Amino acid sequence: MSTLRIVNLGLPKTGTTTLARALKIAGLRVADHRIRPRQTTNADLSDAYVADLLYRGYFQTGDPGALFDDFTALTELSCLRGGKSLWPQMDFAIIDAIRKHHPGVRFLASRRDSWDVSQSMLAWSDLGIDRLPASDIPGLPQGYGETTRERIQWIDGHYAHLRAIFAGDPAYLEYDVADAGARDAVATHIGTDLTWWGAANTNNRAG
Repeated sequence: MSTLRIVNLGLPKTGTTTLARALKIAGLRVADHRIRPRQTTNADLSDAYVADLLYRGYFQTGDPGALFDDFTALTELSCLRGGKSLWPQMDFAIIDAIRKHHPGVRFLASRRDSWDVSQSMLAWSDLGIDRLPASDIPGLPQGYGETTRERIQWIDGHYAHLRAIFAGDPAYLEYDVADAGARDAVATHIGTDLTWWGAANTNNRAG
């Protein structure tokens, strides 16, 4: 029986770490970007990227959530490291398969002002100036993403795509982490009280 309850389809630097911490404090088992060794006794999952596991489950069984029996929430799906460029939150086939195999899942789409996200990506390690333009990403082919305008168009396009996919579906909630009512909106949507809601994994410099 599936234990998966929550999947966040937001982009990096949109409060995904804050969401992960809030859900952990609320008692959920959360996979955020990568499975830490302390989170599993399964050697095959230790240090594995969430994105890799979603695709492995999808192509091996048809179910992207097949390898997440120990987890109830996935908060950061993408992977852009070590030569890998994997973006399950932008892949219709992955989203559609999760909906079919896990009909009770509540989908979230964390977001911030697109300019703020772009600037945060620029300030975060080499993400904005190197990894994004050097990689093939859905909606942002290699060679694009070095300018603010290109990043903002890509960011806006992602959320427009999600709104089209989930049009009228009550299982989906897009929320702005800067909104005063974000915590209550998320808590209501997932049916879980959130006793903590702050800011985690922030950049040291403005962005």
